[in-house]
Amino acid sequence: MRLMSSGRLHATFEFGDLQVVSLRDGYIDMPPTRLRDEDGRTLDELPAAVPLAGDNLRLAVNAFFVTDGTRSLLVDTGASDVWHDPTMGLIYDALDEAGIDRAQVTDVAIIHNHEDHVSGLITPEGAEAFPGLERVWIGAGDTSVFRGRLEPIRDRVVPVSENMAINDWATAIPTPGHTPGHTVYEVRSGAGRLLVWGDTVHVPTLQFDRPKVSWEFDGDQSQARAARAGLLEQLIRPQHFVAGAHLDSPGIARVSSSGEGYALEYLAPPIG
Repeated sequence: MRLMSSGRLHATFEFGDLQVVSLRDGYIDMPPTRLRDEDGRTLDELPAAVPLAGDNLRLAVNAFFVTDGTRSLLVDTGASDVWHDPTMGLIYDALDEAGIDRAQVTDVAIIHNHEDHVSGLITPEGAEAFPGLERVWIGAGDTSVFRGRLEPIRDRVVPVSENMAINDWATAIPTPGHTPGHTVYEVRSGAGRLLVWGDTVHVPTLQFDRPKVSWEFDGDQSQARAARAGLLEQLIRPQHFVAGAHLDSPGIARVSSSGEGYALEYLAPPIG
């Protein structure tokens, strides 16, 4: 995995015969009280290694575009204007900065149904963001999100209930816990494997070192914790990489074992 170019809102990596583009939708601030220990209680103390923005945790929000030059896949779409926060909804600018034509996006994969992942399918003006859209892949347990504002997309939804090939280099893998339909997308090339995940990790400065720490909004904290443990064990294998929706932008990294936890090595310097 090699960084090719970067800007304020994007970073492009060479990944064997594929290109992976990280797209920054922005960031959201959340109180540390969202973090939970193994018994589901609020953490007594936040480690000094975890930075705060004022009194809050700052969570990056990323999406990822993968292409082989002919076929492409956009994983997640950001928040559009639904979050009502000026720090979010930048994905359209990020796509422009990266030179990606929205009209060429035929396949979108949604990690789960929360607003900061799926809302960008519809622009603030109410139009479909991707006029050439043919398929939206999402976990079967999360498909109810396609109503109201997202109703126009419903006829193109592909529910994922088991491992499902999207094309010959991308596979949807159910990882329920955060939501019933939370899904990880595995991308394969001659350079290795990339796991594109979402709310598997919210606070990278804490949850790699202490992977049993969970998040208040994990629908099933025990199941989410088990999914995280399994994915982290996959990622310490040679030539495995992670692209994380809430890892510090651009959010692409290697993972290694470190004592009772794990260590994260970003492949490009995080954007402030």
